[in-house]
Amino acid sequence: MKSSFLRYAIILGLLSAIGPFAIDMYLPALPFIGADLAAGENAVQMSLLAFFLSFALFQIVYGPLSDMWGRKLPLYLGIGLFTVASIGCAVATNVETLIAFRFLQGIGGAAGMVIPRAVVRDMHTGVQAARLMSLLMLVFSISPILAPLTGSAVIHFFGWRGVFWAVMIAALIGLVLLSTQLEETRPKEARAESGLRSALKAYGTLLRDRNFLTLTFIGGFGLASFLVYLANSPFVLIDHYGLTPTQYSIAFSINAVSFFTVSQLTGWLGSRFGLLHVMRMAVTGFGLSLAAMVVLMSAGFDQFPVLAVFLFIGYGFLGLVLPTTGVLALEEHGEIAGSASALMGTLQFVISIIAMGLASLFFTGGPVPMAAGIGACAVVALAITQLTIGRRRPVEVGAAAE
Repeated sequence: MKSSFLRYAIILGLLSAIGPFAIDMYLPALPFIGADLAAGENAVQMSLLAFFLSFALFQIVYGPLSDMWGRKLPLYLGIGLFTVASIGCAVATNVETLIAFRFLQGIGGAAGMVIPRAVVRDMHTGVQAARLMSLLMLVFSISPILAPLTGSAVIHFFGWRGVFWAVMIAALIGLVLLSTQLEETRPKEARAESGLRSALKAYGTLLRDRNFLTLTFIGGFGLASFLVYLANSPFVLIDHYGLTPTQYSIAFSINAVSFFTVSQLTGWLGSRFGLLHVMRMAVTGFGLSLAAMVVLMSAGFDQFPVLAVFLFIGYGFLGLVLPTTGVLALEEHGEIAGSASALMGTLQFVISIIAMGLASLFFTGGPVPMAAGIGACAVVALAITQLTIGRRRPVEVGAAAE
């Protein structure tokens, strides 16, 4: 049982990490891409935004498809498209072509973000689901730890185009694991009543579910805080603080270590205190720590160690926020887990894209606008929690459930 549990965590985590791998490994390459393709900073960032846009919007497509066709076929389609688009990115000769293929890459990568969460819900609920989700995130967190370091090494030896050949290889490995190691978790009888009409009905049900939306938005603003950092940190840490690409990759990885280490406490804390209580505590620590970072940075403490320490603390709390909100949001929607996972992912990434866009309007190359964007997202997550879950008691799901 334990070996099967771990096997699924590794496979689902790796499939989930393929899309983010194409982001994290890509970050150290941004300045080099601009120089090679004679593109400005905004144009290069647009290639990142194009990926996020399609990555967000097409999650809502894969969810119903996975409910109708089963979990594996949409994964094959998505990862296959991701593989082809990676080749297109590798051979792009101008930034417009790169942006177009990054958009297609995001469409493919969206499958790996949605469907593994639905597989977790197919297999488990409650604390067991939280444990599997936290293990999945442990594997998933390999991406922000190894990807920037791997990206720096690949860029050093093969240039920025080598990054896309590397993610193509990662996608091919994912296809092999999918075909040989992952069983179908949505049987044919469960798909019998799934279709376009049922998908629309499912989305209507979810959009009227206040508890689902509340948890989705809390997790969404948590994710947004990280993606605002992701989009701006190469320019702040490399250009403003003078870090080398390798030093930047190490700094980025340290935050991921904090995230995944704390996330492994989710199952234990959930069984001891209840997932809802853990989530409330985590959001409070997340919001207050990053708000304190903004105050200090705005007061003139423009020092890399200050930024790094508060991000390490804040993203540690985020390691509890994301798995608990994800499990609690999907808990009561097992019959439409694919659609629920898709809508949750789409809403969360739309929030992130809006936050990234707003942060870019104020970005000056210095750390304070970036810190303000990160802190604002964390404070909004805390405010939603206090105004909704903090004042009422939704059904305590998952605290003791199997």
